[in-house]
Amino acid sequence: MPLIVCIAGLCFLAACAGIPEPDARDAEALYRAALLAYERKEDELAQKWLELLRTQHPTSPHADDALFLLAELRFRRGEYLMAAFHYQQLRQVFPQSPYARQALYKTGLAYEALSPPYDRDQEYTHKALQALAEFRQLYPSDSLLPEIERRIRQLRNKLAQREYSIAQLYRKLNSPESALIYYDALLEQYADTDFVELAYVGKIQVLIALQRWREAQQLIELYRRIFPDGRQRKVVEALAMNLNHERGATP
Repeated sequence: MPLIVCIAGLCFLAACAGIPEPDARDAEALYRAALLAYERKEDELAQKWLELLRTQHPTSPHADDALFLLAELRFRRGEYLMAAFHYQQLRQVFPQSPYARQALYKTGLAYEALSPPYDRDQEYTHKALQALAEFRQLYPSDSLLPEIERRIRQLRNKLAQREYSIAQLYRKLNSPESALIYYDALLEQYADTDFVELAYVGKIQVLIALQRWREAQQLIELYRRIFPDGRQRKVVEALAMNLNHERGATP
Protein backbone atom coordinates (compact mmCIF):
# COMPACT_ATOMS: atom_id res chain seq x y z
CA MET A 1 0.00 0.00 0.00
CA PRO A 2 2.73 2.55 0.85
CA LEU A 3 4.43 1.69 -2.48
CA ILE A 4 1.25 2.37 -4.41
CA VAL A 5 0.84 5.69 -2.64
CA CYS A 6 4.46 6.53 -3.39
CA ILE A 7 4.12 5.71 -7.09
CA ALA A 8 0.90 7.72 -7.31
CA GLY A 9 2.63 10.64 -5.61
CA LEU A 10 5.55 10.49 -8.02
CA CYS A 11 3.18 10.41 -11.00
CA PHE A 12 1.31 13.41 -9.62
CA LEU A 13 4.55 15.33 -9.15
CA ALA A 14 5.68 14.44 -12.66
CA ALA A 15 2.41 15.66 -14.10
CA CYS A 16 2.67 18.93 -12.19
CA ALA A 17 6.31 19.50 -13.03
CA GLY A 18 7.05 22.27 -15.47
CA ILE A 19 8.04 21.35 -19.02
CA PRO A 20 11.78 21.94 -19.55
CA GLU A 21 12.68 24.57 -22.12
CA PRO A 22 13.58 22.69 -25.32
CA ASP A 23 16.68 23.39 -27.37
CA ALA A 24 15.51 25.80 -30.09
CA ARG A 25 18.04 24.23 -32.47
CA ASP A 26 16.38 20.83 -32.16
CA ALA A 27 13.14 20.60 -34.18
CA GLU A 28 12.23 17.25 -32.65
CA ALA A 29 12.65 18.57 -29.11
CA LEU A 30 10.59 21.66 -29.91
CA TYR A 31 7.74 19.62 -31.32
CA ARG A 32 7.68 17.14 -28.45
CA ALA A 33 7.68 19.96 -25.90
CA ALA A 34 4.91 21.79 -27.76
CA LEU A 35 2.85 18.61 -28.03
CA LEU A 36 3.21 17.95 -24.32
CA ALA A 37 2.23 21.53 -23.52
CA TYR A 38 -0.78 21.22 -25.81
CA GLU A 39 -1.89 18.01 -24.12
CA ARG A 40 -1.55 19.69 -20.72
CA LYS A 41 -3.48 22.71 -22.06
CA GLU A 42 -0.55 25.01 -21.41
CA ASP A 43 -1.51 26.92 -24.53
CA GLU A 44 0.90 29.84 -24.26
CA LEU A 45 3.91 27.53 -24.07
CA ALA A 46 2.57 25.32 -26.84
CA GLN A 47 1.99 28.31 -29.12
CA LYS A 48 5.41 29.76 -28.34
CA TRP A 49 7.25 26.56 -29.27
CA LEU A 50 5.11 25.83 -32.29
CA GLU A 51 5.76 29.29 -33.68
CA LEU A 52 9.46 28.86 -32.99
CA LEU A 53 9.47 25.52 -34.78
CA ARG A 54 7.71 27.03 -37.79
CA THR A 55 10.07 30.00 -38.11
CA GLN A 56 13.38 28.29 -37.35
CA HIS A 57 12.71 24.87 -38.91
CA PRO A 58 10.30 25.47 -41.82
CA THR A 59 11.51 22.39 -43.72
CA SER A 60 11.67 19.97 -40.81
CA PRO A 61 9.62 16.74 -40.86
CA HIS A 62 7.45 18.30 -38.15
CA ALA A 63 6.60 21.47 -40.07
CA ASP A 64 3.10 20.31 -41.00
CA ASP A 65 2.63 18.75 -37.54
CA ALA A 66 3.38 22.14 -35.99
CA LEU A 67 1.02 24.05 -38.27
CA PHE A 68 -1.84 21.62 -37.72
CA LEU A 69 -1.32 21.60 -33.97
CA LEU A 70 -1.26 25.39 -33.95
CA ALA A 71 -4.57 25.42 -35.82
CA GLU A 72 -6.02 22.91 -33.36
CA LEU A 73 -4.85 25.04 -30.45
CA ARG A 74 -6.55 28.11 -31.90
CA PHE A 75 -9.72 26.15 -32.54
CA ARG A 76 -9.79 24.81 -28.99
CA ARG A 77 -9.44 28.34 -27.62
CA GLY A 78 -12.34 29.56 -29.74
CA GLU A 79 -10.08 31.66 -31.99
CA TYR A 80 -11.90 30.39 -35.04
CA LEU A 81 -10.74 32.97 -37.56
CA MET A 82 -7.07 32.28 -36.82
CA ALA A 83 -7.78 28.56 -36.72
CA ALA A 84 -9.31 28.72 -40.20
CA PHE A 85 -6.32 30.72 -41.41
CA HIS A 86 -3.85 28.09 -40.17
CA TYR A 87 -5.90 25.16 -41.52
CA GLN A 88 -6.02 26.81 -44.94
CA GLN A 89 -2.33 27.66 -44.77
CA LEU A 90 -1.52 24.01 -44.10
CA ARG A 91 -3.42 22.91 -47.19
CA GLN A 92 -1.67 25.53 -49.30
CA VAL A 93 1.87 24.91 -48.04
CA PHE A 94 1.58 21.14 -47.47
CA PRO A 95 -1.07 19.89 -49.92
CA GLN A 96 0.15 16.29 -49.59
CA SER A 97 0.15 16.33 -45.80
CA PRO A 98 -1.85 13.61 -44.05
CA TYR A 99 -3.52 16.47 -42.19
CA ALA A 100 -4.93 18.04 -45.36
CA ARG A 101 -8.26 16.20 -45.19
CA GLN A 102 -8.82 17.02 -41.53
CA ALA A 103 -7.70 20.61 -42.09
CA LEU A 104 -10.34 21.10 -44.77
CA TYR A 105 -13.04 19.67 -42.53
CA LYS A 106 -11.98 21.83 -39.58
CA THR A 107 -11.87 24.91 -41.82
CA GLY A 108 -15.57 24.35 -42.41
CA LEU A 109 -16.22 23.90 -38.70
CA ALA A 110 -14.27 27.06 -37.82
CA TYR A 111 -16.24 29.19 -40.25
CA GLU A 112 -19.46 27.52 -39.16
CA ALA A 113 -18.67 28.53 -35.57
CA LEU A 114 -18.29 32.12 -36.82
CA SER A 115 -21.56 32.01 -38.74
CA PRO A 116 -23.97 34.52 -37.13
CA PRO A 117 -27.78 34.44 -36.91
CA TYR A 118 -29.62 34.59 -40.23
CA ASP A 119 -30.35 38.32 -39.98
CA ARG A 120 -26.66 39.28 -39.94
CA ASP A 121 -24.01 39.36 -42.67
CA GLN A 122 -23.48 35.78 -43.90
CA GLU A 123 -19.88 35.94 -45.15
CA TYR A 124 -18.71 33.19 -42.79
CA THR A 125 -21.73 31.03 -43.57
CA HIS A 126 -20.76 31.10 -47.25
CA LYS A 127 -17.13 30.29 -46.39
CA ALA A 128 -18.21 27.36 -44.23
CA LEU A 129 -20.37 26.04 -47.06
CA GLN A 130 -17.51 26.42 -49.52
CA ALA A 131 -15.14 24.39 -47.35
CA LEU A 132 -17.68 21.67 -46.57
CA ALA A 133 -18.76 21.40 -50.21
CA GLU A 134 -15.13 21.06 -51.25
CA PHE A 135 -14.69 18.29 -48.67
CA ARG A 136 -17.73 16.49 -50.08
CA GLN A 137 -16.31 16.77 -53.59
CA LEU A 138 -12.78 15.63 -52.68
CA TYR A 139 -13.80 12.83 -50.29
CA PRO A 140 -17.15 11.47 -51.55
CA SER A 141 -16.78 8.17 -49.69
CA ASP A 142 -15.52 9.57 -46.41
CA SER A 143 -17.10 8.43 -43.15
CA LEU A 144 -17.71 12.08 -42.25
CA LEU A 145 -19.99 12.60 -45.25
CA PRO A 146 -23.30 12.17 -43.36
CA GLU A 147 -22.21 14.83 -40.88
CA ILE A 148 -20.99 17.06 -43.72
CA GLU A 149 -24.38 16.79 -45.43
CA ARG A 150 -26.17 17.63 -42.19
CA ARG A 151 -24.04 20.72 -41.63
CA ILE A 152 -24.45 21.86 -45.23
CA ARG A 153 -28.22 21.56 -44.94
CA GLN A 154 -28.26 23.60 -41.72
CA LEU A 155 -26.16 26.34 -43.28
CA ARG A 156 -28.24 26.44 -46.44
CA ASN A 157 -31.39 26.65 -44.32
CA LYS A 158 -29.92 29.69 -42.61
CA LEU A 159 -29.27 31.39 -45.93
CA ALA A 160 -32.76 30.50 -47.14
CA GLN A 161 -34.24 31.89 -43.95
CA ARG A 162 -32.40 35.14 -44.60
CA GLU A 163 -33.90 35.44 -48.10
CA TYR A 164 -37.35 34.61 -46.78
CA SER A 165 -37.15 37.11 -43.92
CA ILE A 166 -36.11 39.89 -46.31
CA ALA A 167 -39.00 39.04 -48.63
CA GLN A 168 -41.40 39.18 -45.71
CA LEU A 169 -39.94 42.48 -44.59
CA TYR A 170 -40.51 44.03 -48.02
CA ARG A 171 -44.11 42.90 -47.89
CA LYS A 172 -44.54 44.67 -44.58
CA LEU A 173 -42.99 47.75 -46.14
CA ASN A 174 -45.56 47.53 -48.94
CA SER A 175 -42.93 46.80 -51.57
CA PRO A 176 -44.26 43.62 -53.23
CA GLU A 177 -42.01 43.81 -56.30
CA SER A 178 -38.94 43.78 -54.05
CA ALA A 179 -40.40 40.88 -52.09
CA LEU A 180 -40.74 38.89 -55.31
CA ILE A 181 -37.02 39.31 -55.98
CA TYR A 182 -36.16 37.58 -52.71
CA TYR A 183 -38.80 34.88 -53.04
CA ASP A 184 -37.39 34.11 -56.49
CA ALA A 185 -33.81 34.04 -55.15
CA LEU A 186 -34.88 31.54 -52.50
CA LEU A 187 -36.74 29.34 -54.99
CA GLU A 188 -33.82 29.34 -57.43
CA GLN A 189 -30.91 28.96 -55.02
CA TYR A 190 -32.33 27.10 -52.00
CA ALA A 191 -34.96 24.76 -53.40
CA ASP A 192 -33.67 21.97 -51.13
CA THR A 193 -34.30 23.86 -47.89
CA ASP A 194 -37.10 23.98 -45.34
CA PHE A 195 -38.21 27.43 -46.51
CA VAL A 196 -39.03 26.63 -50.11
CA GLU A 197 -42.73 25.88 -49.52
CA LEU A 198 -43.12 29.07 -47.53
CA ALA A 199 -41.54 30.95 -50.43
CA TYR A 200 -44.14 29.47 -52.80
CA VAL A 201 -46.93 30.60 -50.49
CA GLY A 202 -45.46 34.07 -50.13
CA LYS A 203 -44.92 34.51 -53.84
CA ILE A 204 -48.43 33.32 -54.68
CA GLN A 205 -49.88 35.76 -52.17
CA VAL A 206 -47.92 38.64 -53.65
CA LEU A 207 -48.88 37.74 -57.22
CA ILE A 208 -52.54 37.65 -56.24
CA ALA A 209 -52.22 41.00 -54.50
CA LEU A 210 -50.65 42.42 -57.67
CA GLN A 211 -53.48 40.90 -59.72
CA ARG A 212 -51.03 38.89 -61.75
CA TRP A 213 -53.58 36.09 -61.97
CA ARG A 214 -51.96 33.97 -64.65
CA GLU A 215 -48.58 33.84 -62.93
CA ALA A 216 -50.24 33.03 -59.61
CA GLN A 217 -52.20 30.17 -61.20
CA GLN A 218 -49.07 28.78 -62.86
CA LEU A 219 -47.20 28.88 -59.56
CA ILE A 220 -50.04 27.09 -57.77
CA GLU A 221 -49.98 24.33 -60.38
CA LEU A 222 -46.22 24.07 -60.09
CA TYR A 223 -46.48 23.76 -56.31
CA ARG A 224 -49.07 21.00 -56.66
CA ARG A 225 -46.77 19.02 -58.95
CA ILE A 226 -43.67 19.39 -56.80
CA PHE A 227 -45.33 19.02 -53.40
CA PRO A 228 -48.39 16.77 -53.78
CA ASP A 229 -48.34 16.16 -50.01
CA GLY A 230 -46.68 19.41 -49.01
CA ARG A 231 -46.94 20.92 -45.57
CA GLN A 232 -48.41 24.10 -47.08
CA ARG A 233 -50.87 22.29 -49.35
CA LYS A 234 -53.98 23.47 -47.47
CA VAL A 235 -52.74 27.05 -47.53
CA VAL A 236 -52.05 26.86 -51.26
CA GLU A 237 -55.47 25.38 -51.98
CA ALA A 238 -57.07 28.20 -50.00
CA LEU A 239 -55.08 30.66 -52.09
CA ALA A 240 -56.28 28.91 -55.26
CA MET A 241 -59.88 29.41 -54.14
CA ASN A 242 -59.15 33.02 -53.30
CA LEU A 243 -57.56 33.48 -56.72
CA ASN A 244 -60.68 32.15 -58.46
CA HIS A 245 -62.82 34.47 -56.36
CA GLU A 246 -60.63 37.49 -57.11
CA ARG A 247 -60.61 36.77 -60.83
CA GLY A 248 -64.36 36.30 -60.87
CA ALA A 249 -64.93 39.53 -58.97
CA THR A 250 -62.71 41.55 -61.28
CA PRO A 251 -64.54 43.18 -64.20
